[in-house]
Amino acid sequence: MGEEPHIDIGVLCTLGLRSVLVDIADAFRRGTGLSFSAHYRSSIALMDRITNGESADTAILTDVMIAALIKQGRIREGSRRDLASSGVGLAVRAGASKPDISTPEAFRHALLAARSISYTATGASGIYFAELIERLGIGEAIRGKATIRDGLSGELAARGEVEIAVQQVSELMQVAGIDVIGPLPAALQKATVFSAGILSEAKNPGAAASLIGWLSTPATASVMRSKGLLPLQE
Repeated sequence: MGEEPHIDIGVLCTLGLRSVLVDIADAFRRGTGLSFSAHYRSSIALMDRITNGESADTAILTDVMIAALIKQGRIREGSRRDLASSGVGLAVRAGASKPDISTPEAFRHALLAARSISYTATGASGIYFAELIERLGIGEAIRGKATIRDGLSGELAARGEVEIAVQQVSELMQVAGIDVIGPLPAALQKATVFSAGILSEAKNPGAAASLIGWLSTPATASVMRSKGLLPLQE
């Protein structure tokens, strides 16, 4: 008898959990005999791709988007699992002075005092930050000195192109050459929940379920905490 064909799970994953998937890949392969190939983008970018017909075996996006895809019939009913949450934070280039952001007033002052800021155009953190600066009455001032793009905003701070980078703490921690100042003040914070689900057209639904299960183990929970995430399953 020949060997069974190797299964490679197709994953569409938000940037917020990229470091977790990279970290667990080898252990998952050794423990299950399965592997996965992941494509990483913002949740909104990936949802657009799924809505426009792109498929994979599993998607890891924000909980809101997984719920929307279930409603659309693109994610299988009953396959959703909430994995982790992350708050929004700020970072500066490694070694640079860290402004005080411990209170809403200090946070507002730090943003106004910064010469330049970066945040994402379609990531959950960037969308929330854009709403937050309007609520604080500093939207025009911040937009005038902001670089707004997708990807890891911390990379701009690492290169010295901006003074402050804003993104999910778990995404900031993926970037070398920056220091995370800390999370937003509690009164201004918004936690994002990341969830997984099996796509309706998945070619390997059983293997996808195995990966989602692996992401819910105590060992993976430990990895999540080390990456700036709060695990929701252990």
